Amino acid sequence: MPIRKAKASRLTTIQATAIFVCFVMGAEMITLSRQTVDLAHTADVWLSIILSGGITFLITCIGVKLSQRFPSASLYEFIQQIIGKPLGKGLGLLIVIYYVGMGSFELRSINEVTAFFLLEGTPIWALSSLLLWTSLYLCLEGIYGIGKVVQVVFPIIILVFILICFLGVNLFELDNLRPVLSEGFPPVLNAMKRTPMAFAGSECFLFILCQMEKPQKATKVVGIGLGIAVLFYTVSTLICIGVFSVEGVITRTWPFFDLVRSVEVDYLLLERLESLLFSIWILQVFSTFTMAYYCAALGISQILKVSYAKTLFFLLPLIYIVSHIPKNSNDTAAFAMIIGYTAFLLFAVIPPILLLVSYWRRTGA
Repeated sequence: MPIRKAKASRLTTIQATAIFVCFVMGAEMITLSRQTVDLAHTADVWLSIILSGGITFLITCIGVKLSQRFPSASLYEFIQQIIGKPLGKGLGLLIVIYYVGMGSFELRSINEVTAFFLLEGTPIWALSSLLLWTSLYLCLEGIYGIGKVVQVVFPIIILVFILICFLGVNLFELDNLRPVLSEGFPPVLNAMKRTPMAFAGSECFLFILCQMEKPQKATKVVGIGLGIAVLFYTVSTLICIGVFSVEGVITRTWPFFDLVRSVEVDYLLLERLESLLFSIWILQVFSTFTMAYYCAALGISQILKVSYAKTLFFLLPLIYIVSHIPKNSNDTAAFAMIIGYTAFLLFAVIPPILLLVSYWRRTGA
């Protein structure tokens, strides 16, 4: 298991913020606009994203408060102190299964998009192997190694996103967003059914707070990180609807990719930006996958008291097999919804109960 007591292995606030944002903004970053519009059939889905972001912030703050009562332990460890070892280990294994599913979804998503846009005809096992083994190498370094990588990836992702949104404004039609709330709030609330997966990963402080140099700044990191994620999702959804209209977004599998393919710039080195976006998106999904992989391996190693490194090798083929369960894109989308709802049950319902029980039993700080 990665050593977390040494000062050199502690996460800085910047690294924790980068991990948080990269964990939240996974494969859903290119499909959220279509998924929400498909349910609401209005351009007001950006309100759904903002509302979901606010709810996620409140839920995540509860998780942070819970973790701060046990500043030297991860969720897998302190949950056993709160509700006892048998029940705590059982619940911990459910969380591990959730992260295996999340990692499998990210792997499946990156394979589908890469095979369709970049490497048509390349065997899926070859694409998967590259991602799996690279992630394995990074996870062997523990959370600090992951933090150093995402600290480099994070600003690049943000800069490319700003560039794409800036260029997409040229094709933007404000009339596609009007009238606002023409059908009231019911469609907005209905579209929120698709947002849990978009914010899955925000619970990561239940596992990384014990690795931070300054755990007291966790709430600030959550606010900044969620603010960035909500801003990204909202702006990308607004621009996709503004460019393609509500009907146009519904007919596209990956609206944000189609937006980039619609932009042509003569005064930049790359006249078409999709290759740049694909590269950045792969880095983003790789970061999300690696964090899910790490959380699953950490859980098994701490619950069953086995070697962290051996657990990583054990999970490698398991994640690959689970990623092949969905047969097509529709099955993959349904798989994502199951993961999103599971995340809501595990990290929106259970942490408040655990926090109350910890106060009642007077466990933790």
